[in-house]
Amino acid sequence: MMKWENCFSSERFGVNNSLSKQRTEYERDWDRLIFSSAFRRLQNKTQVFPLPEEVFVHNRLTHSLEVASVGRSLGSIIGNKIAQMPEIKDNSEAKEFYGEHLKSVISSACLAHDLGNPAFGHSGEDAISKFFNEKAEKEPEFKNRFTDDEWSDLVAFEGNANALRILTRDFRGRLPGGFRLTYSTLGAILKYPCGSKQSLGKKGPKHLSKYGFFQSDKAVFEDISNKLHLIPDGDTPLTFKRHPFVYLVEAADDICYNIIDFEDAHRLRIFSSEEVKATLLSLIELNKKEDINKIKKTLKSLEEDENEAISYLRAKSISYLTDRCAEVFMAHQNQILDGTFNSDLISEISEASEVIKKIQRISKEKIYNHSSVIKIELAGFRIMSGLIEDLVTAALCPEEKRQKIHKKVIALISPQYLFKESDSDYEKVMCIFDFVGGMTDLFALKLYRNLRGIEIPRI
Repeated sequence: MMKWENCFSSERFGVNNSLSKQRTEYERDWDRLIFSSAFRRLQNKTQVFPLPEEVFVHNRLTHSLEVASVGRSLGSIIGNKIAQMPEIKDNSEAKEFYGEHLKSVISSACLAHDLGNPAFGHSGEDAISKFFNEKAEKEPEFKNRFTDDEWSDLVAFEGNANALRILTRDFRGRLPGGFRLTYSTLGAILKYPCGSKQSLGKKGPKHLSKYGFFQSDKAVFEDISNKLHLIPDGDTPLTFKRHPFVYLVEAADDICYNIIDFEDAHRLRIFSSEEVKATLLSLIELNKKEDINKIKKTLKSLEEDENEAISYLRAKSISYLTDRCAEVFMAHQNQILDGTFNSDLISEISEASEVIKKIQRISKEKIYNHSSVIKIELAGFRIMSGLIEDLVTAALCPEEKRQKIHKKVIALISPQYLFKESDSDYEKVMCIFDFVGGMTDLFALKLYRNLRGIEIPRI
């Protein structure tokens, strides 16, 4: 049974004991992530807009840092409230965790939440999935090289599952246990705690709309679910309710992309200053703790710098949504803990629902369908399709039948991702996913251009 007292653990995945007490185990999670190559690569992964040369917009790295900042605030607010609960106040370990460490867990999980996204984001995911679907259409026997569970992974590549793999995988030449994060942090990123075969897609509840682990990482998922006492979702094997901390990570992400994409669109002149100001003010006016006249007076003083004025309103909007998401979490704490809460925190801010829906509608119409966004999505799809085709074809060709071009393509794979010839076809493909999933947009573009003869590399 999951309780507030047993849904966290300072134990590390892949490690038998803790070595250092100079930093808490949860602070070490943050440090391991922030200094990692996987995290640094997010600086060259598109968030929404192509990265322009003259105007700053967010990339995956800056987005993750900002989500982590909001997540830390949410973790601090909720942690302090849970620490004061009667059943927690007399439990010294639980009181210390919620009062001192939950904020570190949530902020670390926020840092890691996008690590599994391949180059070009959802376009990259779609390209990977499409290759296997089309391959099976052209060569029906190809599907027989994999089990049903394995095939389900391949035809619906999922960045969330890839994040868990990156964080826990024993890559060649690296320390066992991957990042060796605490179970608490790993549990907080399991937004979809089920396998690909158990996922119900959009027709099912939100926590089953995608999946959270590949078949190759099933044992890892089982370990985490046992350590954190995840609640089974019915009788379906390896299908669970979300961990409570997931809702805080999700809320931090929702808050940031709803508000900050709006700010980026203003910097790129997709939205006028007046349009953005009016929309954000309509949100801030809902906050009874704010003096709206004082805010308008401050805005007046920032008339000479429109970007600073929008930044000011962005900060006020995020602060309001953060406080309200924390209130929603506490209001629904029992359902969140027992797994019956089937919504997300930001959607349950009733008084703000119309404004948030307006922001989401306008964003879909003018941001996510902007010509620059569509172009990079189409380009990314073609680039990733080409790379997957070349790499998977070479990897799955029997060693004795490989042509020189296949061998040269395999030689490009980084050593830590290189498969063994004795591996199953599925494991070989997963190694290709590891290689491709770690690419930045720029690296993927350059490699694609090299392999297609569009650009000759320089030494």
